[in-house]
Amino acid sequence: MLKNVVAVVLEELHPFELGVACEVFGLDRSEDGLPAYDFAIAGAHPGPHRTHAGFTVDVPHGPERIAAADLVVVTATTIDRTYPEPLLDALRAAVDGGARVLSICSGAFVLGAAGLLDGRRSTTHWRHTAELAARHPLTEVEPDVLYVDEDPVVTSAGTAAGIDACLHLVRKLQGAEVARGIARRMVVAPHREGGQAQFVYRPLPETDGESLAPLLDWMRHHLGEEATVEQLAARVHMSPRTFARRFHQETGTTPHRWLTGQRLLLAQRLLESTSEPVDTIASRCGFGNAATLRHHFGRRLGTTPLAYRRCFAEPEFRGRSC
Repeated sequence: MLKNVVAVVLEELHPFELGVACEVFGLDRSEDGLPAYDFAIAGAHPGPHRTHAGFTVDVPHGPERIAAADLVVVTATTIDRTYPEPLLDALRAAVDGGARVLSICSGAFVLGAAGLLDGRRSTTHWRHTAELAARHPLTEVEPDVLYVDEDPVVTSAGTAAGIDACLHLVRKLQGAEVARGIARRMVVAPHREGGQAQFVYRPLPETDGESLAPLLDWMRHHLGEEATVEQLAARVHMSPRTFARRFHQETGTTPHRWLTGQRLLLAQRLLESTSEPVDTIASRCGFGNAATLRHHFGRRLGTTPLAYRRCFAEPEFRGRSC
């Protein structure tokens, strides 16, 4: 269920990240046939809260408002601070009571302080992933993704990735048509490809040669073909070791992980927009067979290809069972 939504703010809050929660869940779009949410903003205390931009936001509710929520969106704040214990208690109680929590950007540090990231994968803004991992060693930080869904805890990367995470949760709980409708009103993509590594500035040594961009483009157009590190390195006239190092510099990940991510994105698109059998999709995407595709779907997305198709495909393709 997704009806009652609370956005949580702290002092030195970031207005854009609060605005994401307000825009997705705080507007009544019922005239477009979209759900209306019972939306509220809560903080460690009612009253004015400072923003990092220098103005204040009047917050009407304290931590007690969190208890009624189906979803708690923890917005961004400075990470160089302690977090009020009553607020952390309210977050823990919300999850124990069946609510989902979603952090935007540095809001992940609040969830970490509440112990809600322990034993789960997570992410945050790329500038802070190392610090999140250092402070909370019981979470596995994913530095190269836009969001991580470890139900009931969802964490997202910097700023606009919060939109991706919110729309993902809407799509998961209320269907692709609702998510597309909200995205259309917001004039944003209902689903964005790629991860935050593509937004990280990684200066490269001039002596390392030309960019790998042409190779990445070739790989995207040949996802169904086998591609070992040795084969890819040979295409750009590098040793496998130099190629692997250079690939990580440009993409923030390994060739295998990047290729698997691109293949999964293609599989998602085909499941959403075609009636092709899962075995055919697995072959087209370079996974070889449906069992391998199911393995990677479960590991990366926490679901199966058929369950994904039932949730997110165009209506005429949802019943496809093979």
